[in-house]
Amino acid sequence: MQVDLLNVEGLCFGYNSMEVLNDISFGVKAGDYLGIVGPNGSGKSTLVRALLGLVQPGRGSITLFGASQAYFAEWQKIGYLPQRLKFFNPNFPGTVEEVVRLGLLAGKKFPKTRTKGDDEAVERTLALMGISEIGRRLIGELSGGQQQRVLLARAMVSEPELLILDEPTTALDPETREHFYGLVRDLNREKNTTVLLVTHDTWSIGKYATRFLYLDKKVIFDGTFDEFCRSPEMTGFFGEHAQHQICHRH
Repeated sequence: MQVDLLNVEGLCFGYNSMEVLNDISFGVKAGDYLGIVGPNGSGKSTLVRALLGLVQPGRGSITLFGASQAYFAEWQKIGYLPQRLKFFNPNFPGTVEEVVRLGLLAGKKFPKTRTKGDDEAVERTLALMGISEIGRRLIGELSGGQQQRVLLARAMVSEPELLILDEPTTALDPETREHFYGLVRDLNREKNTTVLLVTHDTWSIGKYATRFLYLDKKVIFDGTFDEFCRSPEMTGFFGEHAQHQICHRH
């Protein structure tokens, strides 16, 4: 029987007396492209932080690659792209190649020495992302779309089996955003990378994700985008007009 890459059961989390996540349960299988959507304040980023062990839930369990998160040590199997505006310092004095190479550190034991294999992995990943020609440039000199490709390359250089992206297109213009979504789709389809992408952009991710989870402190909906568009529960949640607008744009 196929083991889920990620399994969440009954996850609850709160800050002081404020409930953020309430009884969250879902699984992610190899090859899935799961879009997690919801309004601001719905708990999406908190869920990602819990998956990565950055916050400890009050109740519930998280299993990664068949192992309890508390005992999971193969973090190189997971690539992570955080929210760009909260992460990226445009004055960071590193080249594109150097930034991408940082993505290999999680899988290294001390001393974390640079190898020929590292250089080859960086070269392959830059080519995969279509950014080989800017490898020697400082990342602060690049456009927003180029910077986001570099950070995605950093997350992909270790060839992770699971890629987690938290609001990766917030700072991108519509055209660059569509290119970025297309690139992630290609990684999913051609490299069989399992993707969990968090966004508030419900209609855009509906065009790409194979599964669609709507979160508002609890799981409101889990299914395909087409099922979402036909769901009477979601009609009641959104209102018929808003749901029609989302699905019509799709």
